[in-house]
Amino acid sequence: MRLELVPLPVSDVDRSISFYRDVMGFVLDHDVSPGNGMRVVQLTPPGSACSIAFGVGMGAGTPVSNMHLVVEDLDTVRADLAGKGLEVTPVQDTGGGVRYAFFADPDGNSWALQEIRAGARLPEPAS
Repeated sequence: MRLELVPLPVSDVDRSISFYRDVMGFVLDHDVSPGNGMRVVQLTPPGSACSIAFGVGMGAGTPVSNMHLVVEDLDTVRADLAGKGLEVTPVQDTGGGVRYAFFADPDGNSWALQEIRAGARLPEPAS
């Protein structure tokens, strides 16, 4: 099994495209209007196999919480996003070689930028 798409509730499709493409640097894969007033947009973070989707006629909902974007250099990514005007929390070091910074999109969907340093001590998966 592979997770390939996460639907996000958004209130303004064009504003969300601008946020994810222009601020976050996601690649715009699809922006289609199949009919009946529906519009489907799909974007993918650079280097990711999983995309996000939103649009008109896809239903509204509660914001999605705590999605993770794993990055190689958290300080550089955080500085780049903050330089584009995004409110990103200061870097939090959780110990064990894992660090985070957090932000939200204009609709309150929340994200974590996660850096896992070489030699990090991660919990073993449950069997």
